Amino acid sequence: MSETVLVLGGRSEIGVGVAQRLAAGGASTVVLAARRPDELAAEAARVAAAGAGGGPGGGPGGGTVVDTVAFDADDLAGHRPLLDDVAARHGRIDVAVVAFGILGDQARAETDAAHAAAIVHTDYLAQVHLLTELAQVLRAQGGGTIVVYSSVAGVRVRRANYVYGSAKAGLDGFASGLADALHGSGVRLVLIRPGFVVGRMTEGMSPAPLSSTPDRVADATVRAVRRGSGNADVWVPGALRLLFLALRLLPRAVWRRMPR
Repeated sequence: MSETVLVLGGRSEIGVGVAQRLAAGGASTVVLAARRPDELAAEAARVAAAGAGGGPGGGPGGGTVVDTVAFDADDLAGHRPLLDDVAARHGRIDVAVVAFGILGDQARAETDAAHAAAIVHTDYLAQVHLLTELAQVLRAQGGGTIVVYSSVAGVRVRRANYVYGSAKAGLDGFASGLADALHGSGVRLVLIRPGFVVGRMTEGMSPAPLSSTPDRVADATVRAVRRGSGNADVWVPGALRLLFLALRLLPRAVWRRMPR
């Protein structure tokens, strides 16, 4: 399969997991984009080892080519040049995985306005800007798939993490509307809504009920990418979809005491 996969957030456990699985499925090229690409050797090696034929420098029939590029999500002006460069060097972008984001410190954000704004800038504004540019690039090339990571934290925002949750709520709404706007264009949008993910980002935190792992989220993502031709909304695990139908109905006095 001659396919180029771009992971925006090349250090993300979920993003790298998705790249490994797509490489194992035959993707010819994977591009890992992160702020310090020279520190992505371990991630690049894992993706290359998963690729058909094993090892970088291959391509069709000889393993997966793994490229690393510099990407600062908060540098909005750098988004389009990066996408254009990747498309020019690798022909096109078939799957774009938008896997960057920060959790931030809720307690600090409640009194430090700059920190609150930084969380929202990375988790919402930068995502909106990048997704808008991605949609234009993929439309122009005639198709492709965009993967967006929302969160159940944005389905109904909790007092315990309302800054992060509000950014995810905005992203969820934007991505849902973008998916509708892309309908019929040949570009798909796969929206993933994980629950609490036990990984590097949440290290030291107590897992919530129905928690998941980066591997499980990556598995669900790849199934959605490979399944069908239309847009998709995926909850991980799937039971969260039904749970949140009920949680939306909880009285506000009860909801505000809900943990992260």
